[in-house]
Formats: sequence, structure tokens, C-alpha cells
Amino acid sequence: MTMLAHEMKRQWMVLVLFMVFSMWQHCATGDPLVPCYFIFGDSLADNGNNNMLQTLAKVDYAPYGVDFPDGPSGRFCNGLTIVDVIAEILGFHSYIPPFAAAKEADILHGVNYASGAAGIRDETGQELGERISMNMQLQNHHKTVQNLIGMLGNESALRNLNKCLYSVGMGNNDYLNNYFLPQYFPTSHEYTLEKYTQLLIEQYSQQLRSLYELGARKLVVFGLGKIGCVPGAIDTYGTNGSACVELLNNASQLFNSKLLPVIDELNDDLPDAKIIYINNYKMGEDSTVLDFKVNNTACCPSSAIGQCIPDKVPCQNRTQYMFWDSFHPTEIFNIFYAERSYSALDPSYAYPYDIRHLISLDQGVAGAK
Repeated sequence: MTMLAHEMKRQWMVLVLFMVFSMWQHCATGDPLVPCYFIFGDSLADNGNNNMLQTLAKVDYAPYGVDFPDGPSGRFCNGLTIVDVIAEILGFHSYIPPFAAAKEADILHGVNYASGAAGIRDETGQELGERISMNMQLQNHHKTVQNLIGMLGNESALRNLNKCLYSVGMGNNDYLNNYFLPQYFPTSHEYTLEKYTQLLIEQYSQQLRSLYELGARKLVVFGLGKIGCVPGAIDTYGTNGSACVELLNNASQLFNSKLLPVIDELNDDLPDAKIIYINNYKMGEDSTVLDFKVNNTACCPSSAIGQCIPDKVPCQNRTQYMFWDSFHPTEIFNIFYAERSYSALDPSYAYPYDIRHLISLDQGVAGAK
């Protein structure tokens, strides 16, 4: 192991100790660092919203959840997702419930709207069946906001919403389950990659503005990771001698490069908005600190669509695998991502600052439409 790798591992251990101390403090005080946490995204954050949908993109069966306390829950992972870990760090005493199962009392603390196969574009993922697109997730959040206003009154509800944390992670499927599936979608014939990405970013920007209009002020936007390095992409497209599918990684980088200026634009345009960008791509590059023994093969035996085959026995040494199934990371990788999103040891991991700094900021109350 190089000196740089040793230093990165040392920094990671320091961060883990900090997180443990922070969570101990939360337990001591009893209150989370924010009153509520609202989550928008795809299968990297879905915790059960797809369970009742007519779709191939649902994982409410073993071996999913083998390391999760309640077993299979609809999470596309062996254990915790990134947003689960963030919720823990924030001091919530239970995980943020999926919209599909949230009770009235739950919504006071936040809701998870994420849906496997969902995208920025409405048609994304339709080859797998039903899914809840970003536009539909915003519609669901509008219902939640109206319910909160009914429960708390307009001013109190909006004050609460302004203090909440929001996170959005979208765009993966707009490439993996749209543009790069020409047998199902015409987008790659209609647009160059540059033009398609620009259209995605323009639509995404409007969606983030809509979220602001619904009361969001503290917003975390996750960039795309190295989608060309997931086992499912490597199996489907081949690597031409490279470690990963460079065309897909180039698409991620193009998306991220166009998203970053939007963060600045939204912060400049929207009063009281505090929006940050999390650089998942850079974190993926630095994940060598975890010293995975296997980084290009799924831990569980996977089907043609990249999900674990029901009831098949997964690998036993799951902390040594980067990927759980052919598209989704293991819990240990999600912990790595979440901790560095919360407290960015490297300044390039978060822009203009990390989640820890974001939640420390005070903001005025502004209305929701």
C-alpha cells in the first residue's frame, strides 16, 4: 500500500471516529440535527416505494437485506443505503419511511420518495415497468406539503419545511435505462450525448426549482458516480481493454460538469436557498482506501437485469466487495459515501461545502407554492 493510501485510510478512520462521537452526542440530546429529511432519487435511495408496483425493479426478497435488521425491505442493497446512513448521522431514531408506507405522524420527520429505475425524464426506466419519476416524486411531495399545512397550519408548516434537509440523486437511469438502451428508447438516435445531457440538466434544474417552491431551502444534490464501472455495464457493453466502460463514465462526467454551474445559478437566483453538490465521481475514484478485494463482480448471483436471483446465497465476505448486485454498491461502500458527503475530508467531495456545514446554516422562512 502506498503512503497516499495509508494516509487516506488514516483519514477515513479519523472520520469514522468523528461520526461515532457525533451519533453518541445525538443520542445524549435526543434531537436530530434537522427536524425532517426528505429524499428524492432512484434505486440507490429507494427503501420500499417500488414494492407494490408492477415492475421488475423491486427487491422485496432475499438475499436483499441480509444485513438489514428487518431483512428484505425494498432496499437495493445487503444493508443500509447512503440516505439511511445520512439519517443515522443526523440523529434520527428511525430510518426515513418510504412514501408508499408513511403514516400521517411520519411525515413530520420526513419522507423517502425514491424509486428504482426512476429518472429525470418521465419515460426513463419504462422497459422495467412502473416507477416513480422525479416529476411524480415532486407531485407526491406536494401532497405531503398540503398534509403538513393541514396538520400544522400554513406558517408553522412552512417554517418547518424550510429547516428540513432535502437530498436528490437523479440521472443514473437516464443513461443506463434510457440513452444507452437504443433497443427500447429513441433518445440516442434523436440527440447527441452533449445535446441529450443539456436537455437533462435543463429539466433537472426546473425540477430543483419546483422543490424550492415547495419549501426546500437546504438541498443536497448528488452528482453521478462512475456508472461505467458497475458490473452490469461492464457485462453489457464490454470495456475494450479498459477497467470500465469509458463511454458511460464520460457521460457521467459530462452530466456533472453541466450540473455544477446550475448549483451556482440556483443559489444566486433563489432567495435563502443553500444548495450543495456532492461529487460521487471523485469519491468513487478514492474508494481504493477501502481496499476491496473484488470491485468488478457482484456479491450475489445476479439475473439478466442485474438484480440478485431470489434466495440464492450471496458472498460471505461482503465487506470485501464493492458491489452487492450488478448495479448497486454494498453497505460498506454506502457508509463510505455517506460519511464523506456529510464531512468532506477532501474539498473536492462537496461544493461549495459539505452537509455538516449546510445543516449548520440558519435561514429565513419563505413560502411554498
